[in-house]
This record gives sequence, structure tokens and C-alpha cells, in this order.
Amino acid sequence: MADKRSIRRDIKKLQRVKTWQLLILLILAGFLSATFLRLNNTGMVQRRNAVAAADKVGDTQQITERLAELQRYTTAHMNASSSVIYLQHQYDRDAQAAIKAVSNTSSEGATANARAEAVCHPQYSGWSTAYMQCVLAELAKYPTSDKLAEPKLPNTELYRYEFVSPLWSPDFAGFSLLLVGFLVFIIIVRLISMGILRILLRRHYRLI
Repeated sequence: MADKRSIRRDIKKLQRVKTWQLLILLILAGFLSATFLRLNNTGMVQRRNAVAAADKVGDTQQITERLAELQRYTTAHMNASSSVIYLQHQYDRDAQAAIKAVSNTSSEGATANARAEAVCHPQYSGWSTAYMQCVLAELAKYPTSDKLAEPKLPNTELYRYEFVSPLWSPDFAGFSLLLVGFLVFIIIVRLISMGILRILLRRHYRLI
């Protein structure tokens, strides 16, 4: 009898907090966690857009500062990986400078460069990878007495960036996710405990 009363007392203790109440708390915690994770991602997108804007303007110092801000934010917040960022405008500017540096080394080269730009400029609104390829193709059509040297274009990998966020971070998103995990653990333990106590109670009745 003592064992039966003890088992029933344990069951009543577990029943003080209903499973449906824990499920409601779990849903609320899940919504809260999803909101904070979304905010982390939004913060990353804002900083990534700032990098793109600085790249378009062409201020090297500003580009460096925006990249540093993005890196600091990404490495400190979960769900904030930046994906691949390519400084296309900066690459085009540096590639343009490299081509002009070669083509302007002589009067023949300057003439060839002017002709190439005259052909390609009407086809493209501004400097881009396609425009650069057009200029190179046109320059190849105008061999000069002192053959133009092949432009040394920048390494594209130097303009590629990617920052990865941690799997967990000590911020609102991280702690709310821990709360979700804790509630899931409590619900599972509660269900298992209730099941074990009911099995023990049934066995006790069979032995009487």
C-alpha cells in the first residue's frame, strides 16, 4: 500500500503542470526564438548591403570599414552567415587601371586604347566584366610596333569574401533557443516519467 500511495503521489506531482501548458510555453518560446534568429539575419543583410554600397562608391577605406563591421557582426551572431560577397565594382576599377596602365605606355598603345574604348563604350553603360573583355578583344586587333604587353589583371579571389556565423551565440537568439531545447527536454522527461509510473502502478495492482 505504501508503494502504491508513493507512486500515486509522484503522479499527482507531475500532473500539477499540464503537458498542454508546457506545449503552449514551447510554442511561445519557439516563436520568440524564430523572431530573434530573423533579426540576426536582418542585421547581417543590412551590413552586407552597406558593403555593396561602399563598393559602388569606390571609397577603399569605407569598403574596408564596412567589411570589418560585417565580419564582427557575423562572427558574433548565429544565423548571420553572409554568403559569398564579391566586390565587383572594385575589381572592375582595378582591372580598368591595369589595362590603361599597359595601353598608355606608348603613343601607339594610347591610340589602340582609344579605338577600343570607342568601339566598346556605346555597347555598355559603364565598366563591367563584359566591357573589360570587349576592350581586351579590341586591343588584340591593333598590334603596334612595340607589341602591347598583356595586362596583369587582379586576382579575383582577392575580391571575394565570405563570413560564417557560429552555430550558437550568447545573444537573445541563442538563449531563446536554449529555452526551446530545455522545454522540449522537460516535456519528453515528463512523458517518459508518467509512462513509467503508470506501468509501475499497473504492476502493483497485478501483484495484489
